[in-house]
Amino acid sequence: MAAVLWTAAVAAAVSVTIWAVLVFARWWKLWKIINKIPGPPAYPLVGNALQFKPGAVDFFAQLSGWGKEYVSATLLRWWIGPQPLVTLHHAESAEVLFSSSKHIEKSFVYDFLHPWLGTGLLTSKGDKWKTRRRLITPTFHFKILSDFLHEFNDQSEVMVRKLDEMAGTGEEFDVFPFITLCALDIICGTAMGKSLNAQENTDSDYVRAIYRISDLIQVRQKSPWYWSDPVYKSFGPGREFEETLRILHDFTRSVIKERSEQFQKQLESQSQEAFDIVEDPDKPVAIGGRKRLAFLDMLLYASVGETKLTMEDIQEEVDTFMFEGHDTTAAAANWAIFLIGSHPEVQRKVHEEMDRVMSDPGQKPTMDDLREMKYLECCIKEALRLYPSVPFFARTLSEDCIIGGYEVPKGVTAIVPTYNVHRDPNHWPDAEKFDPERFFPENSAGRHPYAYIPFSAGSRNCIGQRFALMEEKAILSSIFRHFRIETTQQRDDLKPLGELILRPESGVKIKLFRRE
Repeated sequence: MAAVLWTAAVAAAVSVTIWAVLVFARWWKLWKIINKIPGPPAYPLVGNALQFKPGAVDFFAQLSGWGKEYVSATLLRWWIGPQPLVTLHHAESAEVLFSSSKHIEKSFVYDFLHPWLGTGLLTSKGDKWKTRRRLITPTFHFKILSDFLHEFNDQSEVMVRKLDEMAGTGEEFDVFPFITLCALDIICGTAMGKSLNAQENTDSDYVRAIYRISDLIQVRQKSPWYWSDPVYKSFGPGREFEETLRILHDFTRSVIKERSEQFQKQLESQSQEAFDIVEDPDKPVAIGGRKRLAFLDMLLYASVGETKLTMEDIQEEVDTFMFEGHDTTAAAANWAIFLIGSHPEVQRKVHEEMDRVMSDPGQKPTMDDLREMKYLECCIKEALRLYPSVPFFARTLSEDCIIGGYEVPKGVTAIVPTYNVHRDPNHWPDAEKFDPERFFPENSAGRHPYAYIPFSAGSRNCIGQRFALMEEKAILSSIFRHFRIETTQQRDDLKPLGELILRPESGVKIKLFRRE
């Protein structure tokens, strides 16, 4: 018996040893290939993880600094633990990724979003992603977007009323929370048809949870010792993450349950023809007496079509829309306010456009009015160039590639740092200058298609980019119709905090004055 156990133990030890040798051999081969690409010195197994700066501001500055240090190289390599990443910080390198129909799987760094967002449109892959994309695309039909304009205008009106209390005092204040809470109310209304009243209830648990979970996820992404779930929950901030996640999911789950019950009652009382909203956005339908459909309503309608969605499927997409459609837009609008406010000549032109398009400041803009705000749109685009809401995009290469003359094996993560791509001097002369005229039609002609990618590019570009631009125009136009802004910070004061979303570390400090 002892001999049998001994033989089994030896066999097991040999098997483990062989497996470890094979794994090490594969990793060593990868290490030698990847390290031919220029990049900061890395250590085996831990890579560059021990070199990462601890704070989000310093970490973002570090990564951006590497991009500048190796700007002459076609791409840059670095490691998080045993995982190699290559950074494509030129439009020409990024083209390999964005022009391909194959490299569409999100990187492993998105796996840490799964507990929150599941595998919805942002994080899913393969057939599930294709099905969801096909299903959700019609919900951003321009006629449905125009219906959302009521929510944009209503919440912007609340924001202006709040800001008016700060106007004319001569006091400096942080405008960031005002814009953020307005964007949160807008996304709750458009995504879930549920008023959060965040602008009136600034101490909301949900509001705090949104920000905290982003910080927790980013810390885990760059800390390979926290990648294991048991380790994270036992020795890391895993318990805080779970509690934060519970707050977020409880809120969206309760709203989905309530609206689903209303939907079922309406489904029983109406003919099936009334539920063709996904195929025909012109059909006048509503849930629970609402005259305007929310994103959740349209998912519920889609759930009775050919594509059957479970409540879990619907929650994935609602949570994804809440994340992608709130913090990103709020950050972009705040950066735009700072940049416009710190350039008096640009602000004067914005005011002139507001007065021309909307002579009555109390009037709510229509879709035609927003389309006429062409200079404001150029300001928004230029602000997104300098401070893109999503500072990085990451994909997993689906096959071996040659990028910029270097071999990059299948399975490696390719990072596109939007912040650096938008500062490439080959495409953006005097790149740090805020110049909205870069986006005049005559100045945009012939520009490389991947030199400007605030909403990503290719088949996995942001499905809600028209929604985002429309919302930003509504928010910013409401501010500049009523107020003149003076900024009290310099560009260097607004240290970019690069977590999941790019935000200024200390907010945006301004003085506000009512326009005559």
